[in-house]
Amino acid sequence: MPVPKELLEILACPLCREEVKPVEDGNGLKCVKCGRVYPVRDGIPIMLIEEGKR
Repeated sequence: MPVPKELLEILACPLCREEVKPVEDGNGLKCVKCGRVYPVRDGIPIMLIEEGKR
C-alpha cells in the first residue's frame, strides 16, 4: 500500500530533518540528504532513527 501524497509532503527524516521519497519497490522511504531508508509496514511509515537503514 503506497504512502498517500499528502502524508509524504509532511514527513521528514527524523535524523537530519530533510524530505523523504518513496523507494522504487514501495517498501520504504529514503531521505534525500543522509540516504537512510525507513520501512513502510502495512502502509505505515516507521520513522524512527533506529529503524532507518543505510
